[in-house]
Amino acid sequence: MKPVDVAVETATRAEICAVACADLFLGAGEILASPMGLIPSLGARLARLTSEPDLLLSDGEAFLLTPESTVEGWMPYRRVFDVVAHGRRHVVMGANQLDRFGNQNISAIGDHAKPTRQLLGFRGAPGNTANHRTSYWVPRHNPRVFVDAVDVVSGVGYDHAVGPFHDVHRVVTNLAVLDFDTPDHSMRLVSVHPGVDVDDVLRQTSFPLEHDEVDETRQPTDVELDLLRTVLDPAGARNREVPS
Repeated sequence: MKPVDVAVETATRAEICAVACADLFLGAGEILASPMGLIPSLGARLARLTSEPDLLLSDGEAFLLTPESTVEGWMPYRRVFDVVAHGRRHVVMGANQLDRFGNQNISAIGDHAKPTRQLLGFRGAPGNTANHRTSYWVPRHNPRVFVDAVDVVSGVGYDHAVGPFHDVHRVVTNLAVLDFDTPDHSMRLVSVHPGVDVDDVLRQTSFPLEHDEVDETRQPTDVELDLLRTVLDPAGARNREVPS
């Protein structure tokens, strides 16, 4: 479906985030996109309709879907592990904690032997960060998420990486886009969303961020906005997850 390229109103913060998630897949080609959560899912589906038509979109179980959620293929779960082993996947996970080297915690808060709060557990996070590209989506950028050191390492960061195929790519939040393109692979501020100052992001992060040349996150094109609003999310659920 090709939308009409028409003028539309200013993009919301959620739409900025969705487009930033779409840009996670730039140049990916034919890989399995595994976005977890609403905004990353919108981003992957948007990328499939625009910049990356060869992306494969999974429902998280056994089916491959079109961006409009029509079943177009079948991939039994055992085949997912084949794709993972060959590095042909890009997963976008969430995080209860992230540290400056990209270690993720979704397991527990506090001492693992006696946590103050039990979370999801390790799930597939260790394997997700072992052999293919991994990014993160954080809908509430704050110091409780961006911590000096995670309480439990679930997803593996650069200071714990083993093997040559470790690739933590980017972090998209409601405030900014970050990556690890520094000499020691510590987190770097790449861009801030429109209306956000660099100092806003620094205050909401518990560790120092590299921030020499910080751009503004790009605005959606008219085509992308039309797709988000009329095809992918006409009910506007994105704006409830990320208020402007």
